[in-house]
Formats: sequence, C-alpha cells, structure tokens
Amino acid sequence: MFAGVGAWTLDAFDYFVLVFVLDTMSKDFHITLVTATLAISFTLVMRPVGALVFGPLAERFGRKPVLVVDIVLFALIELATTFSPSFGVFFALRIVYGIAMGGIWGVGSALTMETVPARSRGAVSGLFQAGYPLGYLLAAAVFGLLEPTVGWRGMFAIGVVPVVLAIYIALRVDESPVWLASQGRPRESRPAFWPAVRANWPVLAFAVVLMAAFNYFSHGTQDLYPTFLLEQHHFAPGTVSLIAITYNIAAIIGGLVAGTLSERFGRKRTIIVFAALALPAIPLWAFAGGSVLLGVGAFLMQFMVQGAWGVIPAYLNELVPAGTRAVLPGFVYQLGNVIASPNATIQALIARSAGGDFAIALAAVAAVVAVVIVVLMALGRETRGADLTTTT
Repeated sequence: MFAGVGAWTLDAFDYFVLVFVLDTMSKDFHITLVTATLAISFTLVMRPVGALVFGPLAERFGRKPVLVVDIVLFALIELATTFSPSFGVFFALRIVYGIAMGGIWGVGSALTMETVPARSRGAVSGLFQAGYPLGYLLAAAVFGLLEPTVGWRGMFAIGVVPVVLAIYIALRVDESPVWLASQGRPRESRPAFWPAVRANWPVLAFAVVLMAAFNYFSHGTQDLYPTFLLEQHHFAPGTVSLIAITYNIAAIIGGLVAGTLSERFGRKRTIIVFAALALPAIPLWAFAGGSVLLGVGAFLMQFMVQGAWGVIPAYLNELVPAGTRAVLPGFVYQLGNVIASPNATIQALIARSAGGDFAIALAAVAAVVAVVIVVLMALGRETRGADLTTTT
C-alpha cells in the first residue's frame, strides 16, 4: 500500500507543480496563458502511451521492477525540466513526462489491488486514489512555502524526491502475489491479453467513456482553480496555497470515506451519490465572494469529486479480466485523460471569451460532467466483490 499510494502521490505532486507555476512560467517564457496550458494538455495526451509501454512490461517482468524504473524516469525528467532554456524544450520534456506518468497508475494500482484482501479492497481503493489529492496538497504546501524563494524552476527541482521512494520499493516491497502465482502456471494456461480484450470490448469502451467523464470532473475542477484564485480574485500565493491545502484535505477524506462506503453499499451507488452531490456545491465553489466562502465551496466540491474518484481503482480492477490488470485499468484511465486533455485550454478560452471570468468556465464543465457520470454509472454494472484471480 505504501509503495502504490506513495508512487501515485509523488507522481501527482510532480504533475501539479505545473498547475501552480503556470502563470509565472508563461511570463518567464513570454507566452500567453492559453499557450502555457498546452503543456498540461499534452502531458495528459501522452499518458495512454505510458500505460501501453509500462503495463505490458509489468505483465511480463512483474509489477515491482517496472514501478521502480518508471518512478526513477519521471523524477529525472522533472529535474531536467528545471533547466529548460525555452518553452519548446519545456514542452518536449512535459510530453516525455506524460509517458512516464501514464505508467504509474496502472502498475501501482495492480500491485496494490492484487496484494490486499478482497474485503479491504474498497477502503484501499479510496486510500490509493487519495494519493492524487495528497500529491496536490504537497505541491500546494511547497508552492506556498518555497516558491517565493526558489522560483518556478526550483519547484521542478524538488520533483526529483521520488527517487527515494524507488529505492525503498526496490529494497523493501514484495511482488504481487497474483502475478507470482501466474508465473507458476504454464504459459499457455495464462490469460491471453488480446483475446481478453476482444471478448470484453463493450466493457472497455464503457470504461473509456466513463474515465473521460471522470477526468473532466477532476481536471475541470482542479487544474485552473489556482489560476482562477490568482488571476480573477488576485489572492496572494500564500492564500491560494492555503485554499488548495484545504480542498485537498477534503479530497483525501472524501476518497477514504467513499471507498469505504463502496464496500458496504456497492461501487455504483457510491459513485452516483458523490457525483450528484457535487452539483449543489458549484455555486459556492465558483461564484462565492471572498477567500473564506470560496475555500468552503472548494472543500465541499473536492470532497465529492475525489470521493467519487476514490472508488475507481477498485472498480476498474474489478471490471477488467485477469491477465490484463497491469495494462487495461491504466490504459482506459489514461485514454480517458486524452479525451479530457483539452480541458485546461477549453476552460481558458471560455474564460477569455467571457471577459476573463473563470468561474463560468469552471462551473459549466463541473455541472455537465457530474450529470454524465451519474447517467453512465446508472447504466454500468456492479463489481463489488469480484474475484481478481479469475480469467473472466
């Protein structure tokens, strides 16, 4: 659990560093904010490539060694970003970083979900996904404390820290027992990847659409929120950092609560309730005046958004067949990210067309995707208690 959650936390930290320094980085490179958001979009576009590169490697060589290599790779890319002489180099490094980031979720969630007992899967799912807002929280804290001193480049230099986790995993973490058991069987008796994909393509198509909606839900309520607070409300970096820390604490709690509840009430029902409850939080989150009310709205919004997300690691791993678990959950997740990758640019363009009003852009995306998630989950199947060792 520590390996999986830690990897996802530090990966998210490295991703969200850019969210906080987007404004200062764009000014340093003399580009518009809309152009700067392309670095976010193309990071997301490349994540499915990472899932397809690292997932099959994890099926062949094991979850543990592939996770170690992937962590080292994205940490070194983050360090190299510090020395970008131009936006072109910066942009290229973010593309490569997107490939490395794309491998972490699928491999890390497979290692985690295949190791814990079935009865604990819902709670651990919430804990695993809570690594994402925890990484966001750490980025917010570092931004508030250190960015005025180290600048935006120093923020990326701090991103080399995950190398320490890679060393820990290499020395102290056991391999997935499910993967080890599969190696003891003759190769012809192991689940075949492409036949499993062909046999389950309707489920996988549903999962891709669902994850597109979920990624719009997450990125649409997170990526430009610091910019909204800085540019539209002119809050100081310390205030923005405090608000971000607050709503990421809510996100962590929401993921843990929803994941645990899903073990009792089912994955479908829990996701539907949390997504629906995000709707009444939108007016306070986007249109309130003052830092206190916006902070309260952001707390409520991220509790619901990341609460719904907290069920996803268990849901996707239970949804796909054995023999594909290091590849398909991460791949459909990241393919959903590709579909959602224009989000930051779309929201920035909507805000610009509305005279710089980010609140309209944020609220529109959040409301639409919350409704879409409710409808999709109502049509989807329940997976609670699925046997992860079976081939179907």
